[in-house]
Amino acid sequence: MDVQKILSAVACIFVLASCGNKKSTSSVFPENGALDSSACLGQAIQNKFIVQWEDGKFTVESAANADEFTKDFVEPNLEQIRYVEFDRHLQIEKTNEVSATAFADSWGQDKISARNVWAQGVYGQNVKVAVVDAFVDHTHPQLAPRIAINTGEIPDNGIDDDGNGVVDDYYGASFVSVPSNNQTPSAHGSHVAGIIAADPRYGTVEGVAPQAQIIPAQFIANDGGGSLGDAVLALQYSASRGAKIINASWGGAPCVASLRNTFQELQNKGILVVVAAGNDGRDIDVYPEFPASFNLSNQITVAASTVSDFMTSWSNSGFGFVHVAAPGERILSTVPGNTTAYMDGTSMAAPFVTGTAALLWSARPQATAQQIRTAILQSVDVSAGHEFKVNTRGRINVERALQALKQLVP
Repeated sequence: MDVQKILSAVACIFVLASCGNKKSTSSVFPENGALDSSACLGQAIQNKFIVQWEDGKFTVESAANADEFTKDFVEPNLEQIRYVEFDRHLQIEKTNEVSATAFADSWGQDKISARNVWAQGVYGQNVKVAVVDAFVDHTHPQLAPRIAINTGEIPDNGIDDDGNGVVDDYYGASFVSVPSNNQTPSAHGSHVAGIIAADPRYGTVEGVAPQAQIIPAQFIANDGGGSLGDAVLALQYSASRGAKIINASWGGAPCVASLRNTFQELQNKGILVVVAAGNDGRDIDVYPEFPASFNLSNQITVAASTVSDFMTSWSNSGFGFVHVAAPGERILSTVPGNTTAYMDGTSMAAPFVTGTAALLWSARPQATAQQIRTAILQSVDVSAGHEFKVNTRGRINVERALQALKQLVP
């Protein structure tokens, strides 16, 4: 199925006029027994189901099988349900941990001219950014001051003090439904969080927006696995906590109606979502990767650039669905255990854009997500012979983006 057919089918599902008129169990749960869903069922979790309700909220429900779920859950709640699909396994792309480099530790921050914005007193202050990812080490000295504490919650008392449906989310929340046997925390989420907002007063990493607040929303287990339903719940939680920007440095969802619907709900709430393009070295206009290929108006999809300002060999690309490039090679950031590491990946490029958006929003709090996105896309650096295979042909420049935003929002 080509990209246009996939997106058209998903759009048809989302509007849930159901491409028909009368609501029924088959119209809200079209995958159950549908012949054309077989290509997607390989990753389906046969006893877990993602439910989107008519009020826009999502839940993840369990039953012995799809038929029992339809009879005992969907039928009694049909008028309140908008859409149902199977939950699915996701395996997050691995990023490469690399050895130390001769390049300056903050070469990426310098390349995008972040220092010139900091000099104007713009640090991302008062902007909440959700890291929907793996574990974020809230005890790391460079991350601890930047965690958005949920003051309505009392930590570690086993009670949902603020009544938001999540127990003990004082430092953020975990939506991992199937924990890994691996007891070593994944470094991925902490590395992403540090690129966005590591506090340079307490270590060597300079976050792009070093006064932004991080909301950890974990759905990736220590082995790099997760599920579509867990991702949807983490995204929904991020919105409920007041995130202005969500960083999604992951991909791999093959059948994507619930995920796209979630992105649409985030768009309706004015939230910007920054997505990694992926590390397969392919054109995602032709070979789509989700959520990178959604191309929604509240989304920026990011490719990875090198220190010499070329596209990395392994970065995904696309003149349609990938919007900008950002530093993604040999990036130093925080990892669990009060330490740092260098990593490669579009997972590292995306948080450079997320940090840029946080800087812009702190300078112009009244700006909309679309204005922030427009300012970033209109202000990229494009150098002759260094053009990127992305929609804008360029790599982000936060100083120029701030100038562009000031024209959009005086």
